Amino acid sequence: MPYYRSVGEVPHKRHTQFRRPDGGLYSEELMGQEGFSSDSSLLYHRHPPTAIASAEVYETPPLARSANHPLKPRHLRTHKLDAGPADAVLGRRPLLANDDVRIGYVVADRSSPLYRDAVGDECLYVEEGRVIVETSFGALEAGPGDYVIIPTSVVHRIVPQDGPARLLTIEATGHIGPPKRYLSVRGQFLEHAPFCERDLRAPGTPLLVDETDVEVLVKHRAGWTKHVYAQHPFDVVGWDGCLYPWAFSIHDFEPITGRVHQPPPVHQTFEGPNFVICSFVPRKVDYHPLAIPVPYNHHNVDSDEMIFYTGGNYEARRGSGIEQGSISLHPSGFTHGPQPGAVERALGIEAFDELAVMVDTFRPLDLCDAAVAVEDTAYAWTWNR
Repeated sequence: MPYYRSVGEVPHKRHTQFRRPDGGLYSEELMGQEGFSSDSSLLYHRHPPTAIASAEVYETPPLARSANHPLKPRHLRTHKLDAGPADAVLGRRPLLANDDVRIGYVVADRSSPLYRDAVGDECLYVEEGRVIVETSFGALEAGPGDYVIIPTSVVHRIVPQDGPARLLTIEATGHIGPPKRYLSVRGQFLEHAPFCERDLRAPGTPLLVDETDVEVLVKHRAGWTKHVYAQHPFDVVGWDGCLYPWAFSIHDFEPITGRVHQPPPVHQTFEGPNFVICSFVPRKVDYHPLAIPVPYNHHNVDSDEMIFYTGGNYEARRGSGIEQGSISLHPSGFTHGPQPGAVERALGIEAFDELAVMVDTFRPLDLCDAAVAVEDTAYAWTWNR
């Protein structure tokens, strides 16, 4: 994270004695990235965070992936996925994946188990409903339009509030953060960035739970493990540092516009290992007198483009069958652009009312079984009219 926070009780100096009211020492934990060479935080636990009572293999269904072959654009209708009882961790339906990132969708109506992703950071996008993300750093509330970034190995659970919540899930094999070009060498957001520190939300108070023999599911590079901790991992009385879970609303993204159509990098919100996440938000559009507001036909030869349509009207896709909750996949090796008629219809438009999340990957995305089950197989031919 680009800046420092301190929550709860922490000692004046790090790595020094910090005692509980009964005179015993709190257990200090350093959570850091890149082997003590990058962002970190210090957490102070009531109990040793190392005390586990058992560890056993936890079996999850194998992930079936198939190449996008024959190569063609795809349209997935997430709202046609089975919305039976599910939680936001074990109930995820993987849709698209490669060796860098896995993109899924879930309709969660119950609390998830305690969970730790030891492979990489996770980004949750709330399409509909509200959730509380409880973590060892404290709790975050999130609602429609919120991104929640959960750093690698943070123990957390996702609790829907007042009904089911629809979430897009992005699981990385590394770290997710703001693009480096938005940040100074010391990590401050620069003036040209489309959002800044004031727009970010982090846990504000410790979350303390007194329980024993607590199960935590861990996803790691060899599979999944179920740990039983002697004490609940939510026993942190205070923490400080630059690494923590945080939330950002897509509605706080300030769009960058110009006299002629701007390329997708102006919409970039986050970057991860070999992928980027972009936000398309309501905005004034191009104001050159001869401007064409919708995208030109384009072929990004190095990346697959996935767009999740989450609100408003996406003018360039009108007539293609795209609807709320749709996902389009436009792969490298295929030129894509606006639907027939979209260019002429867009002339003279002054603003777009659209909301979408885009993930561009620099390695091809495979299709998972759930994607095949909800594919609109007519989509690839909708330009041929």
